[in-house]
Amino acid sequence: MTDPDIVARFRRLGTITIFAVYFVILVGGIVRASGAGMGCPDWPTCFGQLVPPTSESQLPANYHEIYAIGYENTQFNPVKTWTEYVNRLVGVTIGFLILATAWTSRHFLKTDKTVFYLALSAFFLVGFQGWLGSVVVASNLKPLMITLHMLLALFIVALLIYTIARSQRQIIGYIDTDALPAKFKTVLIAAMAMTLLQIAMGTQVREAVDFIAHEHSYIDRQYWRDDFPIIFYVHRSFSSIILFTNLWLAWRIYQVTDRSQLLFKVGVTLASLVITAILAGVTLDRLGMPPVAQPIHLLMANLIFGAQFFLFICLSYSKKTVLTATQAL
Repeated sequence: MTDPDIVARFRRLGTITIFAVYFVILVGGIVRASGAGMGCPDWPTCFGQLVPPTSESQLPANYHEIYAIGYENTQFNPVKTWTEYVNRLVGVTIGFLILATAWTSRHFLKTDKTVFYLALSAFFLVGFQGWLGSVVVASNLKPLMITLHMLLALFIVALLIYTIARSQRQIIGYIDTDALPAKFKTVLIAAMAMTLLQIAMGTQVREAVDFIAHEHSYIDRQYWRDDFPIIFYVHRSFSSIILFTNLWLAWRIYQVTDRSQLLFKVGVTLASLVITAILAGVTLDRLGMPPVAQPIHLLMANLIFGAQFFLFICLSYSKKTVLTATQAL
């Protein structure tokens, strides 16, 4: 049996890593919403420097030619450059946190090797994510590459959530889910599928918005909505189904779960995230695409799936614990 202190330490480190990944998703959303994706036209340096410049005078006179991809007809913008640079620094920090998580997971080699291999896989995926980030820059921010970059981040988070939850499965197994309706897990699976579908549609809307933003030179945001594709209206209407499905899940948990239990907190968190995501979406739709709402909307979508996935894991491990206890009798 793994030392309880090591298990607790791994849980804390893994939780910090998960929220750090969510933070980098938020920062990435800010970069995209502000049009700062090419703030650094090269990788891993920024304008050939480890620390980027703060004014155009620090760049070569012919920097438009040197960095023709992205800067041929664009003036240097220090705010966008440093926004992208901070995004990269956060990404590097994630790498160290993932490395620490993988290193700590070695203690599970004797009790559950899967935990170690999952953590190690997450580490290599983060490295691949870093390489993919360089491809995104090299492609001059092709929408498809940006979308793949975001979807991989979502997968990494899900992998980390499962890894940490698996390391704590004995604790999670004590969660009482017997009072939940029999169809609860089925509805939860459907809700997860709908969330992934909604995210997929959201990426298509995001790609269309990127094109529209470029056409408008990232100004006149109040007019962007006039050019939105049909998928935007499908995406918007589908959100009502997602809202009621997740509220049903949260309500069922609220009815049968003690307020101090982890399951109750997850249910309340899920409902809050869905409502916040929809409010951010309404803000984008009705208030002229304010930049602050875009990364919030993106982050909420990722957090919603994370909360649903963790809830699914709780139900799965709880069920296994109940079956084991029954068989023991």
